[in-house]
Amino acid sequence: MNALLSPSSPAPAVARRPARTPPPKARAESVPISIADLVSHRPYLVRFALRKLRDPALAEDAVHDVIEAVLAGRARFGGRAALRSWLTAVLKNKIVDTLRRSSHHEALDDDEGGEGAAHGVACLRPRPDEIAEQRQELARVLAGIDRLPATLRDAIRLRIVEDRSTESVCAELGISAENLFVRVHRARRQLLS
Repeated sequence: MNALLSPSSPAPAVARRPARTPPPKARAESVPISIADLVSHRPYLVRFALRKLRDPALAEDAVHDVIEAVLAGRARFGGRAALRSWLTAVLKNKIVDTLRRSSHHEALDDDEGGEGAAHGVACLRPRPDEIAEQRQELARVLAGIDRLPATLRDAIRLRIVEDRSTESVCAELGISAENLFVRVHRARRQLLS
């Protein structure tokens, strides 16, 4: 018996039971929410949505969607958080959905930008006053080209106005490509001065 208790002898092996893992948590039961609870939190939810969306109609729609989801059972309150916190989390998801939808479908009926620019969407066709300005500018540039010395006028007219290739302009004028680039550069500088 003393041999069993002596410090030099190994301790007797104790049979261990396998560790028990707790059973997986069952899905939390849905805690019933009364309509009175929803109505009491509605003003807070509308203010929260209004701060995020900055549009009263969209805020009302988002809160309505939250209340409808709760009443229809699509959103289930498990009771793991305060009701207001949970409703706010559901509302945040609805706000994200609203913002995603509105980014794809912007309303073009608001004319905030004036002159046909709705929400930053520019009209592809120029307005009549823009066309008149462009024609005046073109007339001014063409008159300026006519006043250039002949060597610069021919270079810029053939290469830029007629949009001919560098090789064909050089062949017609009998100059090198470098010389053509110098003439076009000088012509542009004179037109801008």
